[in-house]
Amino acid sequence: MSDDEPADTGRLPTLDKEPGGGGLEQAGSSAAYTSTGDEDRSRRRYWSARRVPAGIVALLLLGAVGLLLYDVAAVRAGRPAMAWRIWLAHQLATRHLDSPWALGAAAAAMLIGIWLIALAVTPGLRQVLPMRRTAPGIRACLDRSAAALVLRDRAMEVAGVQSVRMKVGRRKAKALAYAHFRELDEVRGDLDTALGDGLAQLGLAHGLHLIVHVRRPKKR
Repeated sequence: MSDDEPADTGRLPTLDKEPGGGGLEQAGSSAAYTSTGDEDRSRRRYWSARRVPAGIVALLLLGAVGLLLYDVAAVRAGRPAMAWRIWLAHQLATRHLDSPWALGAAAAAMLIGIWLIALAVTPGLRQVLPMRRTAPGIRACLDRSAAALVLRDRAMEVAGVQSVRMKVGRRKAKALAYAHFRELDEVRGDLDTALGDGLAQLGLAHGLHLIVHVRRPKKR
């Protein structure tokens, strides 16, 4: 956690009321805020080790290359080639390139190649958020579910809030709160302050776009 001061926010409020206006009770209140505080641009997402895909591909390639080298050495030693190699050579010599089997194999190889390239060039680890560096040589991250839990506890401390559903993404933090008393605009204002302070104290490297919705619970 960081003890930095809360980041200033720019308000873009929208209000939703029951049709008809007049003296009817307000049914919802929402607002969007964009963090304008200083960000640590040097902190990037964590890269996944990709151990499982890399291990599977390495084992498959190792097995295929080992089997091919064994068959080549056996043929050099005067033994007949394996049945699969004879069959493969026959298929490559007799089948046309526009046959369904050839096109299917090419499509499968292309999809596998695209998947491996995507794994190689994307960071992965979408469930963690990088945090600001507070000491040299130390890297820290925060799980998105843990951040949502902390912010939900903050929101539940606001007077009038009955329940809160909190969702934290890589760029946005969304809160849907149900208030059973107090004016919705007042509850939303307190939620904006509480959640803004909570986001600042999480110490994230990149500011999150905060979206707050406040509604009345459904009448039974």
